[in-house]
Amino acid sequence: MKTYFDVEGDGGSDVLGQVLRQRERIAHAMAGIDHVVAIGSGKGGVGKSTLTMQLALALERAKRRCAILDADLNGPCQARLAGLENVPLLPGDRGMALPRTLRGLGVVSVGSMVPEAKHLEFESVAEGDTHVWRATREFNLFQQLLGLVDWGRLDFLLVDLPPGAERTLQYAEVLGPAARFVLVTIPSALARGVVARSAAALEGTPNEVIGYIENMSGYYCGTCDGVRSLFGEGAAEAAELGFPCLARVPFDPRLASASDAGEPDLPRGPALRAIDEAAAQILSRVAKTT
Repeated sequence: MKTYFDVEGDGGSDVLGQVLRQRERIAHAMAGIDHVVAIGSGKGGVGKSTLTMQLALALERAKRRCAILDADLNGPCQARLAGLENVPLLPGDRGMALPRTLRGLGVVSVGSMVPEAKHLEFESVAEGDTHVWRATREFNLFQQLLGLVDWGRLDFLLVDLPPGAERTLQYAEVLGPAARFVLVTIPSALARGVVARSAAALEGTPNEVIGYIENMSGYYCGTCDGVRSLFGEGAAEAAELGFPCLARVPFDPRLASASDAGEPDLPRGPALRAIDEAAAQILSRVAKTT
């Protein structure tokens, strides 16, 4: 019986050919997309998915064509945020048709196909080593979504990344050197430390980190129409991350309620102004490096 080290080349599997054909499909499907911006953190629970949706809406208010790809296959949130639960991908003339919200925003999320009460399962051929097989299948499914969906003409494709600093690096490799990154943190030393790890992981790549957004920078009080401290006074004095802060977005309970209901439109207020500011900063920095 041959061992792994006795196998020559790809062992006759044509795996290299399969990879090349997949890359060609992805390049063809994404040919009409001007900019890919991945929204990551490394830290879970910082509101990254909600900000991704809000940034897409802000970019559309700025007359840019946008779509969202939910890369968190095990904890997809974009389907609920978009009100697109139980909406399967359907074939179109040039690939899988892009699901759209009532206002026309394109959103692709596994959450549209897998109910929230279930997890995404991958049958493994290696009992006891399912973690190896699962990771491979996850990235393969993500690349299939990139290559099979008819994205059409877009100014921006926003990719909502799963948590994990190492995942940020892995998705940078999958998305390619032209993809840019926006990192999300909250005003705490704990969260900033994890986000700093993601930034450090990206330093060895050709990918540009546009900047970071500080989410939950305060609490919007509707009664007094002001922003109050949410994490304590000391949290605001945490060290900067070493790259531009695009905006500081206060927590607005109206947005939390709307997001749960799949109606992410946010009334005017400090949070919406900050999100519009972040979108304007992204547009400005992308224009400078294009």
